[in-house]
Formats: sequence, structure tokens, C-alpha cells
Amino acid sequence: MGEAGLDVSVVTVLWEGKQGADFMRSFVWKCLLSRFWFAMVAAFLFAGLFRQTDTHAQAMVKCPGGLALKLNSAFTGQGTLLLAEVIAVKSMPEVKAEWNGRAMELWPKGTSGKTLHGLIGVDLEKPAGKYEWKVIWAGKEGNPITCSALVTVRNGKFPTEKLTVEKQFVQPDPEQQKRAEEDQKKMRAIFDTVTAERLWDGAFHLPLKDATTGGNFGRRRVLNGQARSPHAGVDFPALKGTAVFAAQRGKVVLAEDLYYSGNTVVIDHGYGIYTLYAHLSEIEVKAGDAVESNAEIGKVGATGRVTGPHLHWGLTVQHARVNAMQIVAREP
Repeated sequence: MGEAGLDVSVVTVLWEGKQGADFMRSFVWKCLLSRFWFAMVAAFLFAGLFRQTDTHAQAMVKCPGGLALKLNSAFTGQGTLLLAEVIAVKSMPEVKAEWNGRAMELWPKGTSGKTLHGLIGVDLEKPAGKYEWKVIWAGKEGNPITCSALVTVRNGKFPTEKLTVEKQFVQPDPEQQKRAEEDQKKMRAIFDTVTAERLWDGAFHLPLKDATTGGNFGRRRVLNGQARSPHAGVDFPALKGTAVFAAQRGKVVLAEDLYYSGNTVVIDHGYGIYTLYAHLSEIEVKAGDAVESNAEIGKVGATGRVTGPHLHWGLTVQHARVNAMQIVAREP
């Protein structure tokens, strides 16, 4: 029995060895192939993760003389707002900043005197590409030192919507066209003026009490079948007569009826930051008024070029038309 059992065991082992070898070869190949595909998928996901991280990565540039430039993101889209900082290791020299070919205002952050804060507005229609945020100051020998950080602007990919409005707001007669052009000149003059002081205090907030979010920023408009400029504000649908509040402290620089935006209020918050409130049914302030944060400035309406009652809320930062929701998310 023992010898017979031994012979059978040997034969069984030999047979299983052959089958086992084939099985193992097949198993190894499957493992290799599965590992290959797993590695490919992992690499793809890993690369994607890095691309996503890269998109939101902060930009930190070390400059001569113990200064550093910091941006909350090195990559951004059209119509966005970036937080910018100049950080000094020891003492902060007198610096000047530039963005988009214009002087950019900076203000102290904290009480240490070693950090300056600023906002970079990327206009709604700024072409995609790489741009410099530049800072200039005098070195020890009085020679100017320049340091810059690159910002990559990407296309916003805003949707298009078709709307029907009154004919006069798409094909104005000569008198209406003249009025609209005068309004544009008036607005340009306002935005050309940069108040060299900070008028706001604390965080910005939404202009309607019960609102949690707004929409339609950047949408390409087709009005009565004709393409028009993109929508530069955030819309809040609301009942006519709903109270509208100042998003922060500032000075009213415009409070009147404009051709396209209807009853409109513009508040100067200092350093080239302006908020706009349009299509109001009532205006409760006048140009020159100083307003506090949360002060009531008007009521929701449907004046100007509209399809129904709502508040159009706009934000301009040093001439750049920016999504106003972003100044709520980032305390300047």
C-alpha cells in the first residue's frame, strides 16, 4: 500500500507539475499584463492629479533683497480675481506694482509691516496667455530692482444663451445710441479714477439678504438673434421691491438711470475696486454719499435691458470685469 501510494503520488505530482507550470506561466503573464494596465491607469490618474494640483498651485517667487512674491494661484481663468502678496524677510521697502500695464495698488496686511496685500483682476475678455505681475523697488544703491511672477490665463469657456428683449435695446435709434455712448464714457471716467485709499473694512458680502449664490457671469449673449458682449455681472433673480444692500463700505460715485442698465448705483471701495448694482426699481442714495457695509441703497427692479426683475451685480478691479462672487470668497 505504501509503495503503491508512493507511485501514485509521484505520478500525480509530475502531472500536476506540468499542468502547474502551464498554469503558473499563464498566471504570471496575466499578472504582468494586469500590472501593466494597472500601472498605465495609475500613471494616468497620477498625472491628472498633478495637472489638477498644478492648476491650483500657489506661485511663490523669491526676489533679491529678501523679498518674495506670492499669488494664490499661478493659473487662472478669464474674469477671475487673484490674491497677491509681497513679503519681506526684514523691512519692507517702498514698492510699486504693475499688472496689465497699469499701476496696481498694495496695502499693508497685519501689523508687522512685512506683508503687502493686493488684488489682481483678470478681465472677462483678457486673451489666454502668460502675463507678468511686476514689482519694482529701489536697491541699496538706489538702482531699481524688478521682480515678477507669471500668471497663466486660460479661456473661461463660458456658455452662450439666446434672449429676447425690447427692440430698442438691440437696435437703438440715433438719440438712444447717443445716450448709450454717453453712459459708456461716464463709466470709463469712473473706472479711470483710482482712489488712493482703502474705503472698505472687512469682508465683502452678497447684496441681497437671502441670496446664497448668483449666476450668468461671462455668458455670451445673443439678443434678438444678434451677438452682443459677454455678461459682465452676476444675476440674482428676486421679486421687484426686494431690498438691495451695499456689499461693503465706500462712496457712491453714480446713482442714476442709464440706458442699458436702468437705475444703477456704483460704489467706489478704494484702490480701483468698484461694485455696481443695476436694473433697480428705486435708488435710495445719491452720488457723493458715504455708505456703510449693509446699508440699503435701492430695491430690485426691471429697468433697462432686462427680461424680468432681478439684480445685476458687477465688480470692477482696476478696469478688469471680474466675477463679483470671488470678492466674497476672498477677503481683500
